[in-house]
Amino acid sequence: MDRIALIERELSGLRANLTNHNVYKLLSEMDDIRIFMEKHVYAVWDFMSLLKALQNRLTCTSIPWKPVGNPKIARFINEIVLGEESDVNEHGIPKSHFEMYLEAMQEIGADTAKILTFIHSLNHINALEPSLKNAELKPAEKSFLSFTFDIIKSNEEHKIAAAFTFGREDLIPDMFIEIINKSSGGDKTLFPKLKYYLERHIELDGDEHGPLSIEMIQELCGDNDKKWDDILNVAQSALLQRINLWDDIAREVEEKSLHGSARL
Repeated sequence: MDRIALIERELSGLRANLTNHNVYKLLSEMDDIRIFMEKHVYAVWDFMSLLKALQNRLTCTSIPWKPVGNPKIARFINEIVLGEESDVNEHGIPKSHFEMYLEAMQEIGADTAKILTFIHSLNHINALEPSLKNAELKPAEKSFLSFTFDIIKSNEEHKIAAAFTFGREDLIPDMFIEIINKSSGGDKTLFPKLKYYLERHIELDGDEHGPLSIEMIQELCGDNDKKWDDILNVAQSALLQRINLWDDIAREVEEKSLHGSARL
């Protein structure tokens, strides 16, 4: 069995926990999506920092320019940066996916003030820790962000690539679209920004990115046993952080439902 197959096998239990997480059953109306997005937005934001860390290390972003070791991987990273940082919105206006996500949040009445206040307090990666300490975030959100930036600050591209490749999930678009369709009563003019963001996410996150992410991992690790051990450890930790965040969202949705029932 090859290295990737072994890692996939080791991660299968955590992935099953994420795929079958209770939070998906709890999200049944737009109020639930608001709660979800207000917490998930931190994962949308810190993904860009993982991506930029990889761009800095796997492509040439310094002057004078020099050719990189693996142009195929560099192209893969640059293509993702193009799509994530400067895609076009539903009106053909260049926007990052993070900005589109914020607009979609505003469209459904979700609060964006907390995430914007937090990121505007950051001028350097070393400012993250004190900003997190003072931020009005739940422990699960702080832990999620701390993990991501600890990996970035390691300056080890194989670890950053592991968090980037294995620490994501792809259930959100289909789930959101189903809830939106139910909430809008079939009216396609409702929530256009959120629908566009989700449909664009599905369109861009096609079959090519997954295999290229795996190829990037293989290229970075080669036959180095220590690096392959690191890949598994980081991937497991990243998935556990995601599950912890999902647990927190589920608790908040359940509390909202209980309080709503109490008022009836």
